Amino acid sequence: MTASPNDLPEDPERALILAYAPAAGRPALAALLALDEALAQLLRTTSQPAVGQLRLAWWREALAKLDTAPPPAEPVLRGLAAELLPRGVTGVSLVPIVHGWEVLVEEEALDGLALARYAAGRGSLFVAAGTALGATGDPLALGGEGWALADLARHLGDGAEADAARAAARPRLADALGKRWSRGGRALGAMVHRARMDLDVPTTSPLPIGAPKRVARLLWHRLSGR
Repeated sequence: MTASPNDLPEDPERALILAYAPAAGRPALAALLALDEALAQLLRTTSQPAVGQLRLAWWREALAKLDTAPPPAEPVLRGLAAELLPRGVTGVSLVPIVHGWEVLVEEEALDGLALARYAAGRGSLFVAAGTALGATGDPLALGGEGWALADLARHLGDGAEADAARAAARPRLADALGKRWSRGGRALGAMVHRARMDLDVPTTSPLPIGAPKRVARLLWHRLSGR
């Protein structure tokens, strides 16, 4: 399985969501999203699973080494070292994100167990971001899992695997959005809202990125935490 879901870097809603993060932690969230994008790009440019596994293994080792050695001359790793480590996020704690992406390389078919592994791994980005942003009491793991699954479903399109990813995403997103998000966590809560809105768009239609109703919903979340 070599699907490679991710947001587009030029996405205006993503820029808006970043602006919702506390100013001091904003670069840390941007660094984490850059890591996610780098791993997505790795999958997009790798056609052989064995090669993909080797490249992901390099990222696992490089992230773990951030705790004990200066980062190599790689922009994403340097950004993580500069922005995450001083805010209490270890390199080792980021390794599960890579494990999540590895599921898409290792598994020929995405059954319920594989989807759960993928969601827990990639979704742990929210837990790291919550630490960096000073989020308190937010459903970070649940929101991150729903976000990851919704993004995967969108990129899988139609078919049994996409349907399974959507079915797994919906209750996670609903539960995460049933709580009021702290000020520190509202950028992440906005990402959860966006994922829920994306699920409501038919796969045959383009996402209405930047549409007034979507932006208004994100703005209300920023103001209310709901």
